[in-house]
Amino acid sequence: MAVTLDTISDARRRIAPYVLKTPLLRLPSLDSALGCRVYVKAECMQITGAFKLRGAMNKLLSLSAEQLARGAVAASSGNHGRALAYGARMLGSSAVIVIPRTAPTIKIEAIRALGAEVVLSDADRRFAVAERISRERDMTVIPPFNDEDIMAGQGTAGLEIMEQCPEIDTVITPISGGGLLSGVAAAVKSVSPRTRVFGAEPDALPRYSESLAAGRRVTVERHPSIADALVSNTPGELCFPYVQQYADGVVPVPDEYLLKGMRLLLEEGKLLGEPSACIGIGAVLAGRITVRPEENVCFLISGGNTSLFQLNLQQ
Repeated sequence: MAVTLDTISDARRRIAPYVLKTPLLRLPSLDSALGCRVYVKAECMQITGAFKLRGAMNKLLSLSAEQLARGAVAASSGNHGRALAYGARMLGSSAVIVIPRTAPTIKIEAIRALGAEVVLSDADRRFAVAERISRERDMTVIPPFNDEDIMAGQGTAGLEIMEQCPEIDTVITPISGGGLLSGVAAAVKSVSPRTRVFGAEPDALPRYSESLAAGRRVTVERHPSIADALVSNTPGELCFPYVQQYADGVVPVPDEYLLKGMRLLLEEGKLLGEPSACIGIGAVLAGRITVRPEENVCFLISGGNTSLFQLNLQQ
């Protein structure tokens, strides 16, 4: 199944009973700091606190009754696992989430609170562990990004952005494996070819920056980053061609600018996003993406699953 405007529109109709159409907010208090007309797509207000519910629900709703009865398993850095746990509960299914030991406690506990089983793993082994559980328990693997149903589900956020404000000139999203950017870029470019779409990734994990420069998928060495939701070190095999085709670029952003973006959004915009979600704002603050004062720029705030304890550590 290709990710097209039609499949993204189908996904929107399918998941509508289970997700929120999140607000697109105009935040003029951020204009002077960022040098453009600032809008944010507040996926931090989504059910489960992140955009991941869109793709997870679309994939779960594509499963047969027999597959749902056997349950689903996923490797996740946190937000995908929470979305899958919620979706499985809504559909009367069960879920096992394989999550890095380094994931924030707030994300691990939120998954458990939804009734899912949590299996802790090293970040590099989580996908292998999920595949093993799938074989042993005959459960369906729900990928966090490398799947057309997941990508189409995430693309529904792009459709909403352009419906809520057709004048948007630039959309900037976080990127890890590539499910969000590939879906959003496909949606936005299909509706408005003139609108620029960029991804922003941690400087510590420049998998897309290096892959796009090389013209092929590259695996980068894993280095620590505060962007705990953006820990993939290889672009998704299915996602990469869509990013190549539709995105105007992907830029790496130093951790210090994620924190600056998070603080700016909270203090001036009065909106709480987790560090990974604020990387697009960080990209503009760091000068990695050039914008103009008259430009309507939408920052997709991908999630808000952080805690006051984490905020205190990041001061």
